[in-house]
Amino acid sequence: MSTTVEEKLEAAREDLATRDGVLIAFSGGVDSSVVAALARDALGEDAVACTAKSETLPEEELADAKRVAEEIGVRHEIVEFSELDNPDFVRNDGERCYHCRTMRLGKMYERARELGIETVCDGTNASDPGEGHRPGLRAVEELEVLSPLLAHGIGKEEVREIARRYDLSVADKPSMACLSSRIPTGLSVTEERLSRVEKAERLLRTWGFSQFRVRDHDGLARIEIAPEEMEAALDVDFVRAAREHLSDVGFDHVTLDLHGYRTGSVSPAAEESDEPLVEDVFARDYPVGE
Repeated sequence: MSTTVEEKLEAAREDLATRDGVLIAFSGGVDSSVVAALARDALGEDAVACTAKSETLPEEELADAKRVAEEIGVRHEIVEFSELDNPDFVRNDGERCYHCRTMRLGKMYERARELGIETVCDGTNASDPGEGHRPGLRAVEELEVLSPLLAHGIGKEEVREIARRYDLSVADKPSMACLSSRIPTGLSVTEERLSRVEKAERLLRTWGFSQFRVRDHDGLARIEIAPEEMEAALDVDFVRAAREHLSDVGFDHVTLDLHGYRTGSVSPAAEESDEPLVEDVFARDYPVGE
C-alpha cells in the first residue's frame, strides 16, 4: 500500500519531535524551508535554522534565507567561512561538491555544539540520490546528518506540495545551486569568477528571467535559459543588453546556449573523462584564431 503525502509528513514531524533539538542547514530553498517548517512545528524554539555565508552564496540568496526564516518563525543563525581556503575545493575536480558540503556541514556542527544541539538536519529529498553525480550526498552520509525528507521517502514534487500546505513563499522557487557550480570542472574556482557570475545572474534576474544559469568558461559567458523563457532570450534587445552588460562585469565573450537550461551541464558524471568540459566544448570544437 502506497504511503500518502500526509502520512509521510506526519511521520517526518513525529521523527523530529523525538529529538531534543535540531539545527537545520538552511539555504532558504524549498527543501530546507520545508524541513525548517516541520522542525518548527515539532520542536518549537528548539528548532534552529542555520545559513552558511561564503563567496559561493549570492547576496540575494542570503537575504531570501533571512526572509523565509522569519516567515516560518524559526530562529535563524548565520555562520561564515570560505571554501576558497580549501585547495581541494579550489581545484574544482569532480569532488568539489563533496569538499564544499563537508566544510559547510562542519560549520553547522560547530554552531550546533555551541547551542547544545546534537542533531543537524539538511534538505536532501528522496529524489536527490537518483539525479546523477552528487558527491555532496557522500558528505551528508559521512557526517551522519539527518535528512528527514529522504528518510521518509518525500520526493521533489511532494516537497513542493508540502510547502504549499505550509503556504511558504518559496513553494515554487526554482532550484538554486551555489555559484561554483557555474564553473566547469577542471577550471579553478576563484573569487573573480564567482563575482562576475553573481553579477551576471543578478542582471538576468533583474531582466525578469527566473530559471537560468550563467556558466563561466574562463571568461566566456554561456547563458542557459529555461525553454519556456527562451523566446525572450532570443529578442534582439536582450542580445544587445546581455553582450554589453556582461562584458562590463568582466566577461570577454557572451554566448546563448540553444540547448537551454540544464542542471550540472559543466560537471561531468563520475564515469566520464576527467578532462575539463571547457576544453571539450570550446577549445576543440570552436578553436580560437582560425
